Amino acid sequence: MIQKIEKLNSVKGTLTLPGDKSVSHRSVMFSALAKGESKIYNCLDSADVNSTIDIFRKLGVTINKTDEVITVQGCGFGGLQKPSELLDAGNSGTTSRLMSGILAVQNFESTIVGDESLSKRPMKRVIDPLTEMGAVFETNENQTLPMTIKPSEDIKAIKYKLPVSSAQVKSAVLLAGLHLENETIVVEEKRTRNHTENLLGLEVTEQENSREIKISKKNYPSAAVYNVPSDVSTAAFFIVLALLAEDSQIELKNVLLNDTRDGIVKVVKRMGADVEVKNQKTENGEISGDLIIRSSELKNIELEPEIIPNIIDEIPILSVLGFF
Repeated sequence: MIQKIEKLNSVKGTLTLPGDKSVSHRSVMFSALAKGESKIYNCLDSADVNSTIDIFRKLGVTINKTDEVITVQGCGFGGLQKPSELLDAGNSGTTSRLMSGILAVQNFESTIVGDESLSKRPMKRVIDPLTEMGAVFETNENQTLPMTIKPSEDIKAIKYKLPVSSAQVKSAVLLAGLHLENETIVVEEKRTRNHTENLLGLEVTEQENSREIKISKKNYPSAAVYNVPSDVSTAAFFIVLALLAEDSQIELKNVLLNDTRDGIVKVVKRMGADVEVKNQKTENGEISGDLIIRSSELKNIELEPEIIPNIIDEIPILSVLGFF
């Protein structure tokens, strides 16, 4: 079948986009851990997030989904149940690594598996710090999935300096520390995505060349309502479309404006883009707002290396503007 593609002369309208994946994962996790009923709106309906939901169901958490809302009956502290089957993370690295931190401090054995692709990805980076905390793992010589996590009576709080920048490793350690009376501290030299810190309201101390994130049982989540902001990476396609098409204006509702994720907005503004932010607000520690994007005459700019991590997911779409 031949499809004819015609030139797009103008774009106008208002869009509400799917929820951010990182915030969706964590909203499900913290709702499942909390005691009582939580509701999650605009949760991303993706294979990765559904892997997280499926694992918590196997751990005894009741999770009901409709088109409008996910309702979670959280189990409370120590309420997760021993699974009767393998915990399949599918292709989700976020699921496998963050769940490792949660499962490492439980009083039952569990095994995380994944698809062929995920089973080739390294787990050593989370196994090492969690083992330092006293967790017990059984895995293959390559330290990849499948991975069995044994119960341990020797779990302790630590101060851990990230050897490489990784929000997933940081979160795995923090989620283990979330279950301990004493304070666990994670030190990072280069700033990584901070959704775990924001959603749990953690104390973050800025040092001269590093950041310290502190967590303990006192930060354990309570039942809540989560309104997941729209994914800024998805928004990037429509931002570029509206900027390049003549006589265009698009309004994107409730887009995530986390300052570790909003690099594309900062970059196009520096290029001369007409981007207006309205109705900015903070919910559950995350900043979001409505973006109004209008056709603009853009100019070339030079990008500094330090901004690349903030726009890593948007590099393909930014290439349309001639950067890469």
